[in-house]
Amino acid sequence: MIKKDLELERKWQKLRLRLQATFNKKPRDLNGVLYLIGIQELGKGNLEFTKEQKQDLLHIAICKVLSLSGFYVLEGHDEDGWPHWKNVKKLPHFDLLEQEQLLKMHIIEYFAKEIGWDQL
Repeated sequence: MIKKDLELERKWQKLRLRLQATFNKKPRDLNGVLYLIGIQELGKGNLEFTKEQKQDLLHIAICKVLSLSGFYVLEGHDEDGWPHWKNVKKLPHFDLLEQEQLLKMHIIEYFAKEIGWDQL
């Protein structure tokens, strides 16, 4: 593993620990963190969601974090208040590990910029 990858993993683990301290539960994986971001971006609190809505929350989170690099822009909200995103820049073709690293990098940036958690 190169130094950049180690630094990303260190920040990722610090983020997960900070989320655990905040919510008294450590997100198990990337999807757990994305789910929390989706709930945050929806802005309705932690309601009971259907399986489809949970998938939509993950989509909202992915679009939001990737919007930090200009891949998506917010088009607006539907009548129920759910945000809708538009892909405006082609995503690079990555293998699964590279996709995960890209998302982790953007999630860390999201928590720094949107939530104010700079010290990761």
